[in-house]
Amino acid sequence: MKRNRELNTREIEAFQKNEITEYHIYRNLATRVRGVKNRRVLAQIADDEMRHYNIWKNHSRRDVAPSRFRIWFYSLVSMLFGFTFGIRLMEKGEKGALDAYGALPPSLHEVNGILRDEEEHEEALLKLLDEERLQYTGSIVLGLNDALVELMGVLAGLTLALQDTRLVALTASITGFAAALSMAASEYLSTKSEPNGNNPFRAAIYTGIAYILTVIVLVAPFILIADLYVSLGLSFFGAVCIIGFFNYYISVARDVPFRTRFLEMVGLSFSVAALSFLAGYVIRYAFGIEV
Repeated sequence: MKRNRELNTREIEAFQKNEITEYHIYRNLATRVRGVKNRRVLAQIADDEMRHYNIWKNHSRRDVAPSRFRIWFYSLVSMLFGFTFGIRLMEKGEKGALDAYGALPPSLHEVNGILRDEEEHEEALLKLLDEERLQYTGSIVLGLNDALVELMGVLAGLTLALQDTRLVALTASITGFAAALSMAASEYLSTKSEPNGNNPFRAAIYTGIAYILTVIVLVAPFILIADLYVSLGLSFFGAVCIIGFFNYYISVARDVPFRTRFLEMVGLSFSVAALSFLAGYVIRYAFGIEV
C-alpha cells in the first residue's frame, strides 16, 4: 500500500472488520478469565479496539459486521489451550495489520494513535502470562521430554529385540506407566523443595499427565497395526508431532524461538532411539534370543 494515494472504501472496511472482530474476542475473554487484573486488562484492550473501529467508521461512514468465524475460532483456541496462547496467536496475525498501518497515507493522522495503542497491547499482553498452565510449563516439559526420550528408546530397542508388536506394546505400556508415576513423584519432591510458589501436587499431576499422554501416542501404533516397523515409524512420526505442537505452543505463549527448541528435542529423542535400536540388535544376537 503506497502513501501517495488515499485508501478506498473496501480497504477501510477491512480495517474496521479487523478491529470490531478483535473487540468481540477480547470482550468474550474478559468475561471468562480468572483474576480481576486479567479481566481489567482484557476489557481495556477491548475498549481500545472499539475506539479504533470508530476511527475507521468516521472514514467509511458505515457499520461493518465482525468476522463470526474468527470470534469462534480464537474463543475456542483460548478455551482449549489457554487465553494467553489464544491472544498471542491472534496478535501474531495482527502484525500484518500493523505493517499495513505503517504504509497508510499521511492524511490519516489518527493512525499514529492506533499504532501507539497496538504497542501498548503488546505490553499489556506480557502481564497476562500468569495462567496456571504456563506456571507449570517446566513440569510439562519434564514429562514430555522424559517420555519421548525414554519411550522412543524403549520402543526402538524392543522392536528389534522382541519382534512382536503385542509384546512391544505390552512391555512399553508397563514401562511407561511405571515411569510416569516415578517422574510424577520426583517432580512432587523437586517442586516441594524449591521456593518458587508452585503447588507440588499440581506440578506432579502436570508431569504425570504429560508423560502418560505421550506414552499413549507412542504405543498406540503397536496396538493398532500388525507390521512392526510401520508401527515404529508411526510412533516416531507421533513423537515429532508432539514435539512440534508443544514447542509451537511454547513459542507462541512465551514468545520464544521455535526452531532451535524443536530441533534440539527431535535430535535428542532420535539419537537415544538410534542408540537403543543398536543396543537391542546387539543384545538380541549376543544372547541368541529368537522371538
